[in-house]
Amino acid sequence: MDEDEFAAVYERTYRPLLAYALRRCATPEDAADVVAETFTIAWRRAAELPSGDQARLWLYGVARRVLANHRRGERRHAVKTAVLRAELTVLAAGAPPDDSPVARVFDGLSDRDRELLALVAWEGLTGAEIAQVLGCSRNAVGVRLHRARKRFARALKEAGIDPVPAACLARSAPQEALT
Repeated sequence: MDEDEFAAVYERTYRPLLAYALRRCATPEDAADVVAETFTIAWRRAAELPSGDQARLWLYGVARRVLANHRRGERRHAVKTAVLRAELTVLAAGAPPDDSPVARVFDGLSDRDRELLALVAWEGLTGAEIAQVLGCSRNAVGVRLHRARKRFARALKEAGIDPVPAACLARSAPQEALT
């Protein structure tokens, strides 16, 4: 089957296949994905695509199998999401929210500064490891981390919190991460 023949089949069958998928999918986006996958398969298997009205029926069969795969994927996703929610509920129950003054100041930092400081203090990553995570040089990490610490200390001071203990906490991370 050549490109023009395939285009003609597409024109004749797109709307009926979309309607088929819309009646069976939870969202229009899912239906569009099913139809797109159906035509992708049809293009790859164009040599097997029958002519005439048989092409429409063949495409319905393909769409039916694509929908089945889609539903299996949705079920797997739902199961994994439920498991993750249960795990997160258990973890969250053991860690009450931190609404301390230091946490509020930390939350007020830019996303970039919070991420850098968290990678050092909470994840215990080194400067080289942070560079790999962020996709930048180790020197850039050193400069950014130095500036983030200064901004954090300044924000703590402005909030009336002695920044020295907070700085000491950051220093408990591996020494390589500090450079």
